[in-house]
Amino acid sequence: MLSKAQNKHIRSLTQQKFRNEYRQFVAEGHKIALEWLQSTWPLKTIVATENWIAMHRPDIQRHPEAELITASEVEIAAVSSLQSPGQVLVVASIPDAPAIVKGVPWYIALDGIQDPGNMGTIIRIADWFGITDLVCSPGCVDVYNPKVVQSAMGGHLRVRIHHGELTSLLPSLNLPLYAAVLGGTDVYEVGRPASGVLVIGNESRGISPEVIDLATHRVTIPRKGGAESLNAGVSAGILCALMVPR
Repeated sequence: MLSKAQNKHIRSLTQQKFRNEYRQFVAEGHKIALEWLQSTWPLKTIVATENWIAMHRPDIQRHPEAELITASEVEIAAVSSLQSPGQVLVVASIPDAPAIVKGVPWYIALDGIQDPGNMGTIIRIADWFGITDLVCSPGCVDVYNPKVVQSAMGGHLRVRIHHGELTSLLPSLNLPLYAAVLGGTDVYEVGRPASGVLVIGNESRGISPEVIDLATHRVTIPRKGGAESLNAGVSAGILCALMVPR
C-alpha cells in the first residue's frame, strides 16, 4: 500500500515546482504506463494493483531500478490526476536537457504554447511524422505537465525536447524557417521541402515579431469557412501532413 509520504509525494508532482525540485513526473493509465515500462527510460516508482502486476510482470522486471508498490484502485485514484483513474501509474525521472542535434531534416519550434493539450498533441504529431526534435521557447507550458504527458501518448520517449530562446537557437540550425501565420503563402503551394523548421505560435498572440523576422517563409492553411483561426495542435498536424516528405 501507499504510505502517507508516498501519497503526498506523488500528488505533489502535479505541480511544476515539485516536478522541477524532484526532477520527476507521473505517467499514468494502462497504455501510457506500458509505454514507459517497455522503454529504457529510468523510472523511480511503479504503483499498480495486484492483478495488474501479475499480468505485466515481464514489463515491470525491465526496471529493477524502480520501487514497486502494490496499491488498491482506491489508493491509486487518490493520487491520480485523471478523471477515470486506472490500475497503474509510474513515477519517471526527468532527463537532463538534450543537446541540439544538427543535421536533423525537420524540427518543430513552439513559440509560447500555453495549453497542455496542444503541447501534448504537438509532441504526438511530431512522433507520428517522424520529427525527432521539438524546440520550445521559455514561455511554453511545462512538457511534463500531467495533461501534456497524457496527450502525448508516449511521444516523450521518441521526441527530443529542447528549450531555449528561439531568436538565438533557430538561426543556429541553418535551416529554412516556415512560420505558420495568417496571410502567408498557401501551404498547398509550398510543396514538401526536404528540410526545415515549422514554427507554431502562441494560441492567442501567434508567433512573436522577433521570431517572425527570422522566418524565411510564411505559410498559411487556406480558409474557406468562417472560423477565425485554427487550434495550434490542429494547425501543426495539417502543416506536417502537407509539408513533411513522405
